[in-house]
Amino acid sequence: MLSPFHRATLLQQLTATPAWDLIVIGGGATGLGVALDGISRGYKTLLLEQADFAKGTSSRSTKLVHGGVRYLAQGDIGLVREALHERGLMLQNAPHLCHNQAFIIPNYTWWGGPFYALGLKLYDLLAGRLSLGASVHLSRAETLRQLPGLRPAGLRGGVRYHDGQFDDARLAVNLAQTCIEGGGTALNYFPVRGLLKDAQGRVAGVRTTDQETGREYELRAKTVVNATGIFVDEIRQLDEPKVAPLVQPSQGVHLVLDQSFLPGAAALMIPHTDDGRVLFAVPWLGRVVLGTTDTPVPTATLEPRAQEAEIDFLLRTAAQYLTRAPTRADVLSIFVGLRPLAAATAGSTQTKEISRRHKIVASASGLITITGGKWTTYRRMGQDTIDQAIALGQLPAASSQTAHLAIHGAGALAEKAALPAHLAAYGSDQPALRQLITDVPALGANLDAQFEFLQAEVVWAARHELARTVEDVLARRVRLLFLDVAAALRAAPTVAALLARELGHDAAWQARQVAAFEELARGYRLAG
Repeated sequence: MLSPFHRATLLQQLTATPAWDLIVIGGGATGLGVALDGISRGYKTLLLEQADFAKGTSSRSTKLVHGGVRYLAQGDIGLVREALHERGLMLQNAPHLCHNQAFIIPNYTWWGGPFYALGLKLYDLLAGRLSLGASVHLSRAETLRQLPGLRPAGLRGGVRYHDGQFDDARLAVNLAQTCIEGGGTALNYFPVRGLLKDAQGRVAGVRTTDQETGREYELRAKTVVNATGIFVDEIRQLDEPKVAPLVQPSQGVHLVLDQSFLPGAAALMIPHTDDGRVLFAVPWLGRVVLGTTDTPVPTATLEPRAQEAEIDFLLRTAAQYLTRAPTRADVLSIFVGLRPLAAATAGSTQTKEISRRHKIVASASGLITITGGKWTTYRRMGQDTIDQAIALGQLPAASSQTAHLAIHGAGALAEKAALPAHLAAYGSDQPALRQLITDVPALGANLDAQFEFLQAEVVWAARHELARTVEDVLARRVRLLFLDVAAALRAAPTVAALLARELGHDAAWQARQVAAFEELARGYRLAG
């Protein structure tokens, strides 16, 4: 019997269903949240993603589950309260991927300590019973003890507060699995090329293509939701060719450094840089993620590239706070995401002034589009979108069940075993992964000598996590591309061989996959 996650099983569901209640276009955080909410209410739901789940912005975040200290400073109390509530639910529903992370704001001015301590007490208050821990003022000595690597000259003290951290792409994969286990269908590499309309001009489905086979499908549905993030305007133009843009893309760049630059367990938060941005240096999977920028860009792309000014800004700002100033040669990987910010109504191009709230609009033909927001509020975005579809009479009334719905992998965690620590991210799948290694001991070998990722994880990704390509594995299942480009390139041939065996491909496919990955990886490497 085939796994419920096997592509052949999912394709069979596609052909066996004459009409859907809900079709969701987009397999990032927003689309997965919408699909899961629809499934939780009992609607027959299909999700279609043009590339891989979380291929775009949703795998390129700062890895934070947060209320938004920055938004608190801007006075958006409602947004912060909502995000803090959702932060608490994420940590409860996906404890294998989301955890409590301490952040420290260092103070180099006499007024910094009292100012930030007061603001963060409000942050604590807004979190309520879902608080992750009270903020506290730290002495100079304690700040340096908890943030080794921080520049001591001029330091007066610090303020420690708590937010969440997570693995964004792995959560996306687990959400797709949860959708499938709940009775839905989720398919990657299924771009939507057109919208179907009925005799009254109402949207009644989608036209899509299986990228792997070239087969075209016309799929009918009561409701179609456009949740394609930075690409929402492309789908809206399929409905209304001359529609005004809804999204202003904003680029966020992250540099990945060795953990020796910030060797402690706490993260560094700079609330106000030279140009008014917020900067984080966050420990993540044995590395440090430094980011981010907030730069308007004219067009959306699946593989955005950092601008030299953004790279210089991050390195220059980090050098002001770290005892070791990072250089371009220290950057192990660079990744860039585009935020799908709701376009400013007053014509402002200052992305830091554009609301991070999500926005839902319905066209005259009934296409529902959801944009804006952030990973932390993905679940609420899904709930609000389905509520809107019900309000429009497109779906029968039913209550959302996602607030306390456990995400795949969140069951009873396995007992600690002699396996790499990063396998905790598999949660309740750990015993089956261990069994795979027991059955085929060779799969216990590392993908690269410098990292703990195992060959078994590639096989698992192909069998149970919907991975189809080398990039799917190294970018979004084991995250090696985001941690160290050189190591990912070394591992690529091994990953290609393992995937070929699992998916039934030949040596020529392996060679094409390695070549394609090498080309992709150039964009994650910082030259010079």
